[in-house]
Amino acid sequence: MPLALLALAVGAFGIGTTEFVMMGLLPDVANDLNISIPSAGHLVSAYALGVVIGAPLLAAVTAKMSRRTVLTGLMGLFVVGNALSALAPDNGWLLAARFLSGLPHGAFFGVGAVVATNMVAPERKARSVSLMFLGLTFANVAGVPVATLMGQHLGWRATFLGVSAIGLAAIAALALLIPQDHEHTTAKGLRGELAALSSLPVWLSLGTTVAGFGALFSAYSYITPMLTDAAGYADASVTLLLALFGVGATAGNLLGGRLADHSLRGTLFGCLASLVVVLSLFPLLMRTEVTAAVAVVLLGMTAFATGSPLQLMVMEKASSAPSLASSANQAAFNLANAGGAWIGGLALAAGFGVTSPALTGVALAVLGLAVASLAYAVDRRRVPATGRERIVASHVPQEAEPVHH
Repeated sequence: MPLALLALAVGAFGIGTTEFVMMGLLPDVANDLNISIPSAGHLVSAYALGVVIGAPLLAAVTAKMSRRTVLTGLMGLFVVGNALSALAPDNGWLLAARFLSGLPHGAFFGVGAVVATNMVAPERKARSVSLMFLGLTFANVAGVPVATLMGQHLGWRATFLGVSAIGLAAIAALALLIPQDHEHTTAKGLRGELAALSSLPVWLSLGTTVAGFGALFSAYSYITPMLTDAAGYADASVTLLLALFGVGATAGNLLGGRLADHSLRGTLFGCLASLVVVLSLFPLLMRTEVTAAVAVVLLGMTAFATGSPLQLMVMEKASSAPSLASSANQAAFNLANAGGAWIGGLALAAGFGVTSPALTGVALAVLGLAVASLAYAVDRRRVPATGRERIVASHVPQEAEPVHH
């Protein structure tokens, strides 16, 4: 695997850290800015809104630029957003800064996924994407806990300054290790980029992402009360258990990338089915501390094993605009975050019990399987079966640009 993947992973590590660390800093931010916890929670939504808007928009408007230039520019915007967060004098400023920080998130992963797959042999494309995502999952193991502790002891502003420093390191690594290339699309302008997303298979792939990761966030958004109220863990133990989730997510991400290089579609179906099983067992596993810890690891593993297959599936379905499609998939991921949390919250509010969000997650995972099955049926009707896996990461259309080394 080329060393340039390390540069992408460093950027992903910084992005993952700033995305998830706000959850642990909400009380500190609320106290410092004299706002309520629910008002501080809008800072999480502001970041997610930035991702949803920025992912397709920035990928489309930078379509004619060099990928290396785009990646370094996106990380520059990331650094500015986090630095402004550290300097925020009030809640309004911080909301705007968090929105700005989220804008480059999806486009970075979208363009980065195309760069990663173009630097490796066809049989290693899924693994290359999983290695870029390794920075995101490892952020949950080390980045978020360390950044949270930094915020608690040095002030929450120090956390965002630290994240800005990670962004600067990523810019240096990207400039040094990512090869220079020409424009990264054959589509003509914004209209051509958007036209590549108009096909049914693309939207079915994006729908699978929303439903599949919505299943994850339906349960994960309420994992703390499950661990404390159902499994009996003390509040102080939750941080360690969330790190275990990151360990599971990291392992699942790497495993999913390796398996997807052999069968992209088979890996996707298998991982979604495994997610259904794990979430179905959550009410039972949350009865003891040991089994609850196992459940947390399995949740991270089965959910994030779908990451690389879904990313590559979307890229292939919009092969004339893979960067835009890949970025749109990141927007879908954040829609899943918000939607899954909302649906899980409905189950809690209805009084179905502290583990009920996991069961709503089962329904969403089944929906993801149904959408993925529909996508498969559409593909079979469009392209006659040949007895081989049709969705392969190495497929590159004839009009696409050559691989740059």
